[in-house]
Amino acid sequence: MDPIRNPYAPGAGQRPPELAGRDEQLRAFDVVLERVARGRPERSLVLTGLRGVGKTVLLNALRSAAVRKGWGTGKLEARPDQSLRRPLSSALHQAVRELGHPNPDEVDHVLGVIRSFAEREAGADAKLKDKWSPGIATPAVRGRADSGDIEIDLVELLSDVGGLAADKGLGVAVFIDEMQDLGPADVSALCAACHELSQSGLPVIVVGAGLPHLPAVLSASKSYSERLFSYQRIDRLSREAADRALVAPAAEEDAAYDDAALAAMYDATGGYPYFIQAYGKSVWDLAPRSPISADDVAVAAPEAERELAVGFFGSRYERATPGERDYLRAMADVDRGTDPVGAVNTADVAQVLGKKPQSLSPARDSLLKKGLIYSGERGRIAFTVPHFGRYLRTQG
Repeated sequence: MDPIRNPYAPGAGQRPPELAGRDEQLRAFDVVLERVARGRPERSLVLTGLRGVGKTVLLNALRSAAVRKGWGTGKLEARPDQSLRRPLSSALHQAVRELGHPNPDEVDHVLGVIRSFAEREAGADAKLKDKWSPGIATPAVRGRADSGDIEIDLVELLSDVGGLAADKGLGVAVFIDEMQDLGPADVSALCAACHELSQSGLPVIVVGAGLPHLPAVLSASKSYSERLFSYQRIDRLSREAADRALVAPAAEEDAAYDDAALAAMYDATGGYPYFIQAYGKSVWDLAPRSPISADDVAVAAPEAERELAVGFFGSRYERATPGERDYLRAMADVDRGTDPVGAVNTADVAQVLGKKPQSLSPARDSLLKKGLIYSGERGRIAFTVPHFGRYLRTQG
């Protein structure tokens, strides 16, 4: 098979040639956009799932849908070591530019508020050289979104941005990837702002994506967050959708799979979108001709696994310290492949390591912060990457 014509794309956040299995989410989001633009009440959206299921890809697809509707959009990726002010300011600056409001004075006022919100990061008395500006030439609007209380400031900021959108009968959508990495104060402020905006009917929504424990993070911040967001769990693809993710791109290149090959691909990938793209690329490059057979899949499997070991599993494993790697391997030993995410009891991990659970808290907490594991319920932990335990058990 011609490698130049290989249609598959195993990249972080890279849109696959066929976005299979997400039609329901795309249709539902179109309804949300129309309702919000017409002043109808609608909840913001939170996508949750393991790494490799395509959350970022879907987040980008939803943003594209909003852009096609004429909405103002901005995107940011949360980081544990960064407050919300700077990245959100940049995202909203872009959203205001996309809106194309016809009144320059009103636009300048809102841009001034965004700048005021951003500059408050350095403190009210900071020198000019220490202040950060999101590329806005308009002077900051003093006394608006600059109190220093992130909850008050965020409500004022989003209210002003929402007013611009309402003038045009459109809306503004802020897309936040890795949302679980927002700091506690920022999470609380964001929930409060979404609550306030939903009551006022302003056309602003937040679309977040994060790991499976994100709903618990939001709920711990504001109890009403369970009613504030529409939660959608993004999981591995069904057999039908996984087949379509392989077959449709191949057909565009006049190639095909036989039935046995598709079954072998699903067994190997488990329906996880990133794995499908990685296997698809390796199988295409090594298959001698179309239609691709189950034997071709078997020949290419070692190459696909090597690619995953380096680019998907290995890069994450390398981020862990030696003590943290011991903890990860103990999790894999406890699970022994009975669960794709290796969900285990923390007490069992401690038993494998021959230590008291309390003494392992620093390693566990560090792995949680690094996003390598998550806790869906008290006393239990799991890998954020599917089949990570299987990878660890092959490392010896």
